[in-house]
Amino acid sequence: MTQKFDYKPVDTEGMDILSVIEKADKFNFWMYSTIKPFCKGKILEIGSGIGNISQYFIQEKYKITLSDIRDNYCDILRDKFKTAQSSIEVVNIDLVDPDFDTKYKNYIGTFDTVFALNVVEHIENDILSLKNINKLLAKDGVVIILVPAYQALYNGIDKGLEHYRRYTQKMTNKVIMAANFKIIHEQYFNAMGILGWYISGKLQKNETIPEGQMGLYNKLVPIFKVIDKIVFNKFGLSNIAVGKKE
Repeated sequence: MTQKFDYKPVDTEGMDILSVIEKADKFNFWMYSTIKPFCKGKILEIGSGIGNISQYFIQEKYKITLSDIRDNYCDILRDKFKTAQSSIEVVNIDLVDPDFDTKYKNYIGTFDTVFALNVVEHIENDILSLKNINKLLAKDGVVIILVPAYQALYNGIDKGLEHYRRYTQKMTNKVIMAANFKIIHEQYFNAMGILGWYISGKLQKNETIPEGQMGLYNKLVPIFKVIDKIVFNKFGLSNIAVGKKE
């Protein structure tokens, strides 16, 4: 059965989880390091939230625009990175706005890289969201998306976060190619996260990520990174796809 969610201007559940993950510095840096090799030029982050990944791009002096669909997150980002505001911009972007071409005309064709981490699963019309990302990219621009993997893992945490679906790598690639991108890289990410997600969401029936569990997981990230290499990123709690604008 397809999930239906009403848009919430203030995302309490999402804020709670982002605040828990904010403290997981090793995990956040691992995710950043995984996508960093594919980032170039002028960058746009879709769904910046409270800046858990943004901070690393800013620290390394990337030319980056941060964005979110919610005004309260944009306000948090402006305040959090106020000392860097001369080099960054924060904008409100809705990837499926019916007036997208007009509202965001100043950004059409201006970015070399757009990345969206744990964003696309929140959007019912995921193909439209990628088509609009395509419009924001310059020639030969690159899109990077990370989404939760395997519908069988869908649980109360997913529902609380208003995830429409979880993806196989094949599904992710299909959505990107439908938006006129050529796949240039694909992989799974965070293999050991599958066990934690299953225990927390399926067995314990949690509707959010417990801070203690995330803290323990963060400490073990160096081991989990090695495990991902051992399994050649062939499975994981999330999957990543990188597409080049055709």
